[in-house]
Amino acid sequence: MMRSFLLIGALAITLSACGNDPELAQYGANPDLPTPQRGLLPAMKIPRPANWGNDLPKVPQGYRIQPIATDLRIPRQTLVLPNGDILVAEGSGGNAPALRPKDFIANYIKSLGKTSVKGGDRLTLLRDADGDGTYKAQGVFADDLNAPYGLALVNGAIYVANQDSLVRFDYRDGQTEASGPPTKVSELPAAINHHWTKAMTASPDGRFLYVGIGSNSNITERGMDVEVDRAMVWQIDAQTGAHKPYATGLRNPTALAIQPGTDQLWAVVNERDEIGPNLVPDYLTAVREGGFYGWPYSYWGQNVDPRAQPQDPQKVASAIRPDYSLGSHVAALGLTFSTSAMGADFGEGVFVGEHGSWNRSVPVGYKVVFVPFRDGRPAGDPIDFVSGFLDDNGNTRGRPVGVTVDPRGALIVADDLSNTVWRVTKD
Repeated sequence: MMRSFLLIGALAITLSACGNDPELAQYGANPDLPTPQRGLLPAMKIPRPANWGNDLPKVPQGYRIQPIATDLRIPRQTLVLPNGDILVAEGSGGNAPALRPKDFIANYIKSLGKTSVKGGDRLTLLRDADGDGTYKAQGVFADDLNAPYGLALVNGAIYVANQDSLVRFDYRDGQTEASGPPTKVSELPAAINHHWTKAMTASPDGRFLYVGIGSNSNITERGMDVEVDRAMVWQIDAQTGAHKPYATGLRNPTALAIQPGTDQLWAVVNERDEIGPNLVPDYLTAVREGGFYGWPYSYWGQNVDPRAQPQDPQKVASAIRPDYSLGSHVAALGLTFSTSAMGADFGEGVFVGEHGSWNRSVPVGYKVVFVPFRDGRPAGDPIDFVSGFLDDNGNTRGRPVGVTVDPRGALIVADDLSNTVWRVTKD
């Protein structure tokens, strides 16, 4: 049976490569939303891994990029510490069993675009002792974690969102290794873990941690019982671990950030698949406390998704329209606000790491984009800031995940395919 599934998958790849996905205006506050397309199999194509050789990713004129750590074990998110050290969360999680024949096919196709390296389940610390931009010191800060992803430093402690729990390490400035095992702050939903990543950021006063918890399905095909406490952002008391839903209906909130100078939480969210190459747009949005963002009943506001049964018209009526479309299937996994240190053209806005598509015949994403802001809101089309991951043969040499702005004026990019951390600076 598995061989049959793989043969069907190969056929799906071949058929999807024969056509072209139409290009629509899908960026910004008012994306084009075509009629949903459903069939036996969605379009599925993923670029195969390739080596960088002597090449580097492309960055705008006046900037340069260099690798500061290589041969890592699936780097996902990074955290710049007060002394300039960089923590890197390494790992890979999820144990969701395939539910339908198309799941076997989709999982096989997705696996073709992943690294063969085993996840590290650790935090690695990078240090640039003399400030020359070369991180000569590299060591394990903590290990024996469980698919760590979200990172935050507040109240003299490093918080780590594993795929099953939020934990805390005591920290003093300049520390290179954890002084002991972590303290558990709160359990996190971990049954099935179709979406296992637990994104995280902290409130400016350090009282609360916000943790993104993805859904356990694409569109409730496993039933609603397994979606309890999922597809939402939790607000967690950093000291006691007490938690509550902060916002709901967010299918997979993969990165969170607080807008500087405010208490406003922002997120990038990966939307649902299998209804066409241009549905549904992944998005960037301010997250309102108590807000509902549509999943599973509707998308982009009140556009009903009939696949979710039974429907809930009252929930649909309350669904909040996201602020900014990033385009369908780009798989945004990183988010960070910029600062003036990144230069006049890229000083006001956000950087978004786009891991790249699998659910369309023409790949999208596979880059880091900059979304400009004006008066505190997104304004204008996204600008490619780190690109060149896709080569001329349709293969990919890297897949961006987490992005972090170093206050000294550098963008840190975690790449979980080439297992590299990149650093972009002004010339």
